[in-house]
Amino acid sequence: MEQFFAGLGLVLQGTTFLYLMGGVLLGLWFGAIPGLGGVTAMILVLPFTFGMEPAAAFALLLGALAVSTTSDTISSVMLGIPGTIASQATVIDGHQMAKQGRVLTAFGAAFTVSAIGGVIGGLALALSLPIMTWLVLTFGAPEFFVLSLIGLVMVGGVSGNAIGKGICAGALGLLISQIGYPVASSEPRYWFNSMFLIDGLPLVPVVIGLFGIPEMMQLATSGKSLATRNFAQSEGDSLMAGVRAAFAHRWLALRCSIMGTYIGMLPGLGASVVDWLAYGHAVQSARDDRSQFGKGDVRGVIAPEAANNATLGGSLIPTLSFGIPGSGAMAIMLGAMTIHGLVPGPAMLHENLTLTFSMVWSVILANIVGAVALMLWSRQVSRAAFISGNLVVPAVFVFLVMGSFIGQPDVRTLIALLCIGFAGFALRAAGWPRPPLILGFVLGPVMENSLAITAQAYTWGEVLTRPTIIILGLLLVGVFFAAARTIAKRRNDFQIELSERSKGSLTLSLGLAIGSVALFVWAYLQATEWSFLSRVFPMAIASVGALTALCIVVADIRALNRYVPVDGSDTLRGFWHRHARELAVFAMFALAVALAPVVGLAAAMVGFTALYLLAWGRFTLLTALIYAAAVGTFLYVVYHRMLHVPFLPPFFLS
Repeated sequence: MEQFFAGLGLVLQGTTFLYLMGGVLLGLWFGAIPGLGGVTAMILVLPFTFGMEPAAAFALLLGALAVSTTSDTISSVMLGIPGTIASQATVIDGHQMAKQGRVLTAFGAAFTVSAIGGVIGGLALALSLPIMTWLVLTFGAPEFFVLSLIGLVMVGGVSGNAIGKGICAGALGLLISQIGYPVASSEPRYWFNSMFLIDGLPLVPVVIGLFGIPEMMQLATSGKSLATRNFAQSEGDSLMAGVRAAFAHRWLALRCSIMGTYIGMLPGLGASVVDWLAYGHAVQSARDDRSQFGKGDVRGVIAPEAANNATLGGSLIPTLSFGIPGSGAMAIMLGAMTIHGLVPGPAMLHENLTLTFSMVWSVILANIVGAVALMLWSRQVSRAAFISGNLVVPAVFVFLVMGSFIGQPDVRTLIALLCIGFAGFALRAAGWPRPPLILGFVLGPVMENSLAITAQAYTWGEVLTRPTIIILGLLLVGVFFAAARTIAKRRNDFQIELSERSKGSLTLSLGLAIGSVALFVWAYLQATEWSFLSRVFPMAIASVGALTALCIVVADIRALNRYVPVDGSDTLRGFWHRHARELAVFAMFALAVALAPVVGLAAAMVGFTALYLLAWGRFTLLTALIYAAAVGTFLYVVYHRMLHVPFLPPFFLS
């Protein structure tokens, strides 16, 4: 305890606390912008830590990282776009709350449980360092495979009343994750002889494209604000309503915080998976009516936000104890430790224990300060939900493009963003849930790597004597109870995608199912020519996916045969007429990307902004010029000068 409070004194002394506050401000900003996040903020400030005292350096880095999973709630709720990979599940109910004019309630609940989750994660780190490090060594590839399998079981928890389509979407995500080199072979798969695909699809364009592009298409064609009611008419919407909801569901927040801490401790999983696990837990553990999940249930915000803020404390355990970075952020932390002459291991728990506890306090204080700051600013931020959507779309599209481009500066990254975005539009229009696709894409490499290592390094007898069998037992128990509830049809009629059910959507769903069958069959046949470890996982995915897609084909044909039109407009022509304007907006997005190699990326983004405001938004020339100038200035200052993004030059300068 003496060392624990000495760590607090180390954070509060001198300029260390000021560096912590500087990191918090930077992390809040970067977390709120889709595609940036805390890792980018850490990369930006890392060079400034040279020559600093270790406590101040780690306070700056951890302050920037800790709060990014709090401020990412802003874009997840307001725009329906995950601000970072840790806030994917928040989109499901948070964005629906924004559309209902309950932005402040969503923010109040999210920021409250984010602070709680961050504090619990920090305290769990402090308590767990001496006694839980053995668990990191105990868990190996078999345990990671079963834990990933548990994550896939959560597909049912994020598919609403379309579990079959959710399973198929999850299989599509798993299949996409197989692009590029496998861990156990030097033979790339499904790469179409393109060097861009040889290492697999980048994660950021997939995540923000699947959610962001369709949401912006819909917002542009609605001609309205994000929220459907005026600010003054949003009865009962307040920060305190969200805070009260958070404390009303305090046991859910506590369970998800603990889940986030110890899932974050396992390298390779962390925040990219735990928010889905927490959301699935919230659905399955709901004792009352679950029909509101996917339609704006505050529990769908509380669970993932509590979990993702607790992962940082857990992820520091293997990093400090063994030098095992479980994420990109922890790899940067490991680099910072090397810079300051610190060696992970027993020394961090003995000679440098005060410094270790200063990191714990940095995480705790950053989460509290970040949550309070966002509480104070949330009313101003929430008003953006009630301005014209045509003022929001250009800036958000620029963020989507630059957020994708910054990770892999290549025009093909932008093409991938558009392709994934169009796929997201098709899934939404057809009534297929999108979250399972992301879940499958994230879990695919973890599962295959664990499976390959298990097959090569363990015998069946060794696997059965490891903790794997206990985790597998928990998985089977969970599947049993979930299946029992589904069969009994008790409180299981929640819906993730709030799409229309029409003859057009059923027809599009049938087309997607038929296309999925063809894709899975092709993927299976391609895999037959590869080595055993290269083909076993893709073939298993393709088999399950093809069978599920065939079931969807049969179900959709039956639904079409029994379908009774609601009115005269409920025809295929009416369906395509309703979505024609969205496709026109997508064409504008595609034109901007196509012009990037010709006129340069910066010029294409500025030109798109001005053209959109003039031609689509019908704003005045002065408004368009001021807006475009602001976008150009932001691109120059943030992306060029601060982040040193290599913009695509015009063709005549390349």
